[in-house]
Amino acid sequence: MTKRAVLTFTVMAALAGTPAAYAAGPAGIARTFQKASALNYFSEGRPTLAPFAQVRFCMQSPDECRASDGAEMIALDDAAYRELARVNASVNRSIVAVNDSGDLGDVWQVDVQSGDCEDFALTKRDRLIKAGWSPRALRIAVAHTPAGEGHAVLAVRTDRGDLVLDNRTSSIRSWRDTDLRWVKIQSGEDPHRWYEL
Repeated sequence: MTKRAVLTFTVMAALAGTPAAYAAGPAGIARTFQKASALNYFSEGRPTLAPFAQVRFCMQSPDECRASDGAEMIALDDAAYRELARVNASVNRSIVAVNDSGDLGDVWQVDVQSGDCEDFALTKRDRLIKAGWSPRALRIAVAHTPAGEGHAVLAVRTDRGDLVLDNRTSSIRSWRDTDLRWVKIQSGEDPHRWYEL
């Protein structure tokens, strides 16, 4: 290839969002997430109602639902990625997955021994906040699984895009690379506000 052809190919690849190749190293996984284009972030739509269980959770645990003025985006360096992966895997191992049942319906809780998807997401959020992560970059998102079941995950806004921490897997993925059909997401600034996706 000529120098001009190489330059043209490089520019076109960058515009198309094609990730650059990196040699595998101690944090090779984190390096596969590139500086993100707008397509790698959730595009919030109109304001919508918060899930009723989240409203009840915020009434019972107001400290978990305070508005935040922290950073809206995490710089995802190798150390931050390792911590994110460690918290995701640790919470996935420590909570026994059990669907809510009984008269109360869906109940959101944090730091439990057993619970459903929201409890996993809230516990991950809580542990990351305690580790110094900005609450504003840690949002709960609601979706449907391929089987049509309601599901909730923790969405982490980073300079590499919005990443999903899901209790169904310890792999951390871009929101676009999951099998979920997105419904709504919490505001980073005010956990009481939600937006359509």
